[in-house]
Amino acid sequence: MARITLYGLRNCDRSRAVSKALRAAGHEVALADVAAGLESAFIDRLLAQFGDAVLNRRSTTWRRLSAEERAMPAAALLATHPKLMRRPVLALDDGRLLPGWQEEAVAPLLAG
Repeated sequence: MARITLYGLRNCDRSRAVSKALRAAGHEVALADVAAGLESAFIDRLLAQFGDAVLNRRSTTWRRLSAEERAMPAAALLATHPKLMRRPVLALDDGRLLPGWQEEAVAPLLAG
């Protein structure tokens, strides 16, 4: 099975549920806790693939931002507030990124 890096938060219910389901399907899962920050190259990959959809504009973190902060470019927002990333994002060993926050994106990995 695949080796998957799950970018999420340790205490995020969705991240934990996806991790558990992937492990049950036989995948090796490593957690990359976004609270520790995101590398700029990874932010660039996220934005190239998902665009601004990777920003969680319904989160508590977003609601606490000032109007000036909300107007910042997405890359700067993710660099300074990595918890704004919609979670989880799955990085597969073949280089693909999958939006783990979407059940239909995770389903093929669970089917085996």
